[in-house]
Amino acid sequence: MPDVIKLDGPSFGPAAGGAPRQLVVLLHGWGADGNDLIGLGPYMARYLPEAEFLSPNGPEPCEANPMGRQWFALQDQDPGLMLEGAVGVAPSIDTFIDDALAARGLGDDDLALVGFSQGTMMALYVGPRRAQACAAIVGYSGRLIGGGTLAEEARARPPVLLVHGENDPVVPVAALPAAVEGLTAAGLAVEWHRRPRVEHSIDEVGLVAGAEFIATAFGA
Repeated sequence: MPDVIKLDGPSFGPAAGGAPRQLVVLLHGWGADGNDLIGLGPYMARYLPEAEFLSPNGPEPCEANPMGRQWFALQDQDPGLMLEGAVGVAPSIDTFIDDALAARGLGDDDLALVGFSQGTMMALYVGPRRAQACAAIVGYSGRLIGGGTLAEEARARPPVLLVHGENDPVVPVAALPAAVEGLTAAGLAVEWHRRPRVEHSIDEVGLVAGAEFIATAFGA
């Protein structure tokens, strides 16, 4: 069984004050760290004022940027190696989520996962394989890993929103329909947006779409 590594990182909120009623876990991209995505918290909090945002750091120094972190090695993008990496780090992310929910007295239906790039790969890998469904998964500029076995391995089928820039030079936009097809085949409901003239980033339209998607899933 893969080793479980204790993860930590920055947090934000709830903007409304008091104890959080929801939890949004932000999973950063390759070569970044938790500080990169926690900046989404203040913007999303306009739609999710009672949510706390947590942005854990990946467990390893990035192989191409030692100042950043990674969820798994990515310089060799062989699908088998990427799947092996996702399988290896998934228990650490699950444990982080379980501990965070328990510490706040919340359940999986109070949880949303948001990923960017490699963080989207992990959100789409971990979320459907958890014992209980989270409220929503939002993935920006990523791809689906392990789609071939997802239908048999999925234990939860939360709603998913995928957003991808049409001019993405890092993860080509062709990864978007492939992910939609794989998730749909496994029984997950998927919404998606292609963002014109957007590269490997999150624009304001995509950010608002993600926040509104999560707020709807939480019943706000």
